[in-house]
Amino acid sequence: MSSYIIWTMKSVIIYDSQFGNTKIIAQTIFESLKTKTTARLVQASTATLNDLQGVKIIVIGSPTQGGRPTTGIHSFLDKIPPGFLKGKKVAAFDTRFDKNKVNFLIQLLIQKFDYAAPKISDAMVAKGGQLATPPQGFFVQGKSGPLVLGEEARTQIWANQLI
Repeated sequence: MSSYIIWTMKSVIIYDSQFGNTKIIAQTIFESLKTKTTARLVQASTATLNDLQGVKIIVIGSPTQGGRPTTGIHSFLDKIPPGFLKGKKVAAFDTRFDKNKVNFLIQLLIQKFDYAAPKISDAMVAKGGQLATPPQGFFVQGKSGPLVLGEEARTQIWANQLI
């Protein structure tokens, strides 16, 4: 008779969303991760450090606003103490315009300020997290969306790289 130990990896996806597009991406990541981990989906406005306890994978996402994450995501990241994410895999995503499909002025702004996901990723690594995969952006058609066709499928592929 053999005995087996089942290891359950825990993950959490923390997100903020203004028009619902980032929420759709977060839910898609959650659906992908819950098949392989015990996953939770938490809105940034209700997220606490307790949501990070016992978790091995942390994914944080935000719409890009002026090249930065939302105030809610920024505030949550600020609450994480130095070294708190040590031993945890981290990943960041954002929703954004495709810089190749916007007018010249917005292209200049994007070039100057970049996107939210790299800033989120850098903040989590600075708090001790180990980058699971490079930060990822998912495209919206306009300020209020909708998502560009195919982005949910691309999200599933990206989420599968987290495990």
